[in-house]
Amino acid sequence: MKLKLELRPDLVALMQEEIRAGEKTVSAAMHAAGTGLKSAWRGQIVQAGLGTRLGNSIRLATYPKGSASLNAAALVWSNAPVIVGAHDTGPLIRSKDGFWLAIPTPAAGKSTRGGRITPGEWERRTGLRLRFIYRRSGPSLLVAEGRLNSKGRAVASRSKTGRGLATMPVFLLVPQVKLRKRLDLAREAERAIDGVEERIVAGGG
Repeated sequence: MKLKLELRPDLVALMQEEIRAGEKTVSAAMHAAGTGLKSAWRGQIVQAGLGTRLGNSIRLATYPKGSASLNAAALVWSNAPVIVGAHDTGPLIRSKDGFWLAIPTPAAGKSTRGGRITPGEWERRTGLRLRFIYRRSGPSLLVAEGRLNSKGRAVASRSKTGRGLATMPVFLLVPQVKLRKRLDLAREAERAIDGVEERIVAGGG
């Protein structure tokens, strides 16, 4: 017995249509998974109190760009990987030069450039000099002679008599600090991956 398979034009067209439908479904599923992961990561960052600016550092790109494919992929990343990664892993931070880490107190205020203020910037901004105080128990200190303003910030005293002048701790000095783990990005990534197959079966949504 001899069998002959003949592909009719309408059957070929039907197969091509099914392939195109599959490409659209897979691409839509990967885009939806990536969008969900981006939203979940941004939500974690904001809920952890790290701010919407850092949350908006999370980006999404889908491949191939501008076309559908059965091999479609989604990439989610952060434009601030060092900061986000630190809060995701909770590392032990030490000074690069083997000296102290200066942790600003509320009296130090914030940096005008964003982020944590340094002792050098604080001295330039206030015109005050910091003085080192070593303590055997607990962190050592950088203190300044001045007063607290209405916002609780250390500033120079305006009194010529010295009235209201006080010694204020401006920075805590520690040899190292353990950053608290505030994010769990891997958990959300695993959820996104686990849901891809279900999205494809459901038609990509």
